Amino acid sequence: MRLFLTDTAIGAFAVDENGNVVLKVVAPNDINKLVERSLSIENDVPTEEFKKLVNDLITTYGKDLEVVVETEGYAKYLNELGLKTTLQFGNDVILRFRSELPKYAVESGFISSSEEYKNFVHMLALAVTRSKLRVVAQKRDLLAIQAIRAIDDIDKVFNLFASRLREWYSIHFPELDDLVKEHVDYARIVSEIGSREDINEKNLRKLGFSEGRAKRIISAAERSLGAELSEYDIEPIQTLANIMLELNNLRDGLTQYLSSLMKEVAPNITELVGPLLGARLLSLAGSLETLAKLPASTIQVLGAEKALFRALRTGGKPPKHGVIFQYPEIHKAPRWQRGKIARSLATKLAIAAKADYFTGRFIADKLKKALEERINEIKTLYAKPPPKTAKPERRRTQKTRK
Repeated sequence: MRLFLTDTAIGAFAVDENGNVVLKVVAPNDINKLVERSLSIENDVPTEEFKKLVNDLITTYGKDLEVVVETEGYAKYLNELGLKTTLQFGNDVILRFRSELPKYAVESGFISSSEEYKNFVHMLALAVTRSKLRVVAQKRDLLAIQAIRAIDDIDKVFNLFASRLREWYSIHFPELDDLVKEHVDYARIVSEIGSREDINEKNLRKLGFSEGRAKRIISAAERSLGAELSEYDIEPIQTLANIMLELNNLRDGLTQYLSSLMKEVAPNITELVGPLLGARLLSLAGSLETLAKLPASTIQVLGAEKALFRALRTGGKPPKHGVIFQYPEIHKAPRWQRGKIARSLATKLAIAAKADYFTGRFIADKLKKALEERINEIKTLYAKPPPKTAKPERRRTQKTRK
């Protein structure tokens, strides 16, 4: 006898070749249990109702029964029980049965009407979605991703405000722009001192400036060509400087939080490249799971997708590295060594990501040692730049006069 087995939202069913229900096990109409059933079916794991249906079939017809299912997980379960199983994706009998599921839901007493079935499906879909969102929210790698994105957003806003502050305050004290290159130090001078008339050695030393640097700033303030501004004019400039300092404090706090979080989420990656670069890799990949499944060649160019696609489109040279260029050994190395170091780092990152996600074992010390040895080898073997290849000369064709 050949039967077609299917597991649905309302229960497990066995139907014959004509689509008639031979046996069924209806699920309890409990939304929490139905959500668990739906997630099990989606993950290709046989539910309790399906298992009971199979046991009842074996009791009734014996193990000589031939059954047809749609998914590999269910087929594997039936094969382990010794049943003759056929795997058919999109079987016509099962598809026809599923299209008439509202009718069978009413006949089995699961619901009272087809209209109620529509409301049931809508409510169940919402409940399953909420359950999935809760599972995703528990993934702490997503917290690290949001933290690094917040830090990058703060950096953009901070640099924008710094540019505006320097242009604004330069109306009053233009010489300070060349004397103080650090944005935070510049903002502290504007915030704490304000008017250039109040700039003196005591105030500058209080802000942490050395004696020699303080004297240069004071000398420039005394000879400044900037306009005289009243306290009323300087107050809004100081407000902007205060906001910049608050953003800087927020960034420091987020960086500390991210450092501790990354040691928990991805200790091997963090040990290899640091918490900030490690979190940026997670952000570009989308999750630790996705990063762990990426090949080293993809990790190497994460963040350089535009350059990669442009190279593929135009036939130019592909990029040698993406965001991992921020790794000190890469951006400090000569240009001809960067690609090799980036390739070696990407290989170790691929292993570290797999260890963080799949095993949780700490192997970064071995990876870091191997990486350092490879970098030293690259620096020794490729100490000198490769010889430049001569470009082939184009032949000039002489134009013939007519």
